[in-house]
Amino acid sequence: MIVPLMEAAADTCGGKAGALGALLRAGLPVPDGFVVSYAAYLAAVRDLDLGRLDPDVARQVIESRPVDATVIDALRSALDELGDPSVAVRSSAANEDTGQASAAGQYESFLAVRGAGEVADAVRSCWASLFSARAIDYRRDDQPPDDLVMAVLVQRHVDAEVSGVMFTPAGPDDATRIEASWGLGPSVVGGTVTPDAYRVAEDGSVTRTVADKRTRVDRHGTRLVISDVPTGTRDRPTIDDATATRLAKLGKDIAAVRGGPQDIEWAIVDGRVWILQARPVTAAPPRPTSPSSASPTPATAPPGTVTGMLTGTPGSHGTVTGTARIVRGPGDFARVRPGDILVCPFTDPAWTPLLRVAAGVITETGGVLSHAAIVAREHAIPAVLGIANATSTLHDDTVITLDGTNGIVTAAHA
Repeated sequence: MIVPLMEAAADTCGGKAGALGALLRAGLPVPDGFVVSYAAYLAAVRDLDLGRLDPDVARQVIESRPVDATVIDALRSALDELGDPSVAVRSSAANEDTGQASAAGQYESFLAVRGAGEVADAVRSCWASLFSARAIDYRRDDQPPDDLVMAVLVQRHVDAEVSGVMFTPAGPDDATRIEASWGLGPSVVGGTVTPDAYRVAEDGSVTRTVADKRTRVDRHGTRLVISDVPTGTRDRPTIDDATATRLAKLGKDIAAVRGGPQDIEWAIVDGRVWILQARPVTAAPPRPTSPSSASPTPATAPPGTVTGMLTGTPGSHGTVTGTARIVRGPGDFARVRPGDILVCPFTDPAWTPLLRVAAGVITETGGVLSHAAIVAREHAIPAVLGIANATSTLHDDTVITLDGTNGIVTAAHA
């Protein structure tokens, strides 16, 4: 039931673990670890008729069951072989990280986990997340319950000084796209910061847009802590051009191993790059526009109007006109109606069901390679990211036009 990561294959360990196993075998820099294979999940649910259970009931039943003592003993032995470090525990489901669907952020992941008991709890939560509301909404009817299986990836935790996401080129004229911010990866993939953006062209030239990165996530013991970035560091580049070039070269090596363009999560510690994930690019982002800043609504404008043009990062192709709906958290979800344009500080995976309802998305922070942007592209919903103060500049019930290809928001009549 426990498979060394070096030996992991997608048919027994899921797409995420299988991809990292292939990269390890190719000699690429992946943190060592192991996989709790499909077999352990199937043994844990063998007496459950998942096809007949309400998904919420299935999730609660799996969450409430203790992990089998045999599995815990196997986890303890595998952790001891690693030296019993803090680890990352991450989902590796059968329908995750495929060429058809990323399932980006839909299942559970845990960082800074320590000890066999805590790892077992995290494994169980990953299993149960197959039946979370957001995962079900993401999948819809693509996969019946009896066909759902979940492996779980356990790797050494990497205390990143800088981390981010990279998309390798889709064609010979395309560039490598890199987003980076301080600290651990959840800031970038979760869209809670607007990251630095880099483009590394085929000729090696690098262009970059440095963002105001206000917060970071770091490990303190077995906790993740969000802290403010010191003022003098917020607008400093997270990586230099040489590092961007090195990442792009590594991305090409990964794409060659995996046989196509890749969506890659990476981290840097003491100058060393580690690869944390590699999956196929499911939907290419729009080409970036020239950097510009948002144009705020003047104080003299009456409520419910937008004057001028708001600009941000093009996140997902398409243009749509609809009613702005300000959503600051789950308490506002019920206010969203079909055809509304979602305006929010950022989105996290729990917001995925809204992407089935909304006609477009505007966020105050986040980058084009974040989970929310990826899911928006998969759902073919136009998105503009990183418009500072969007939730106060725009107002409920304003009719606006969102151009996700060019990163522009205007009043519908403009």
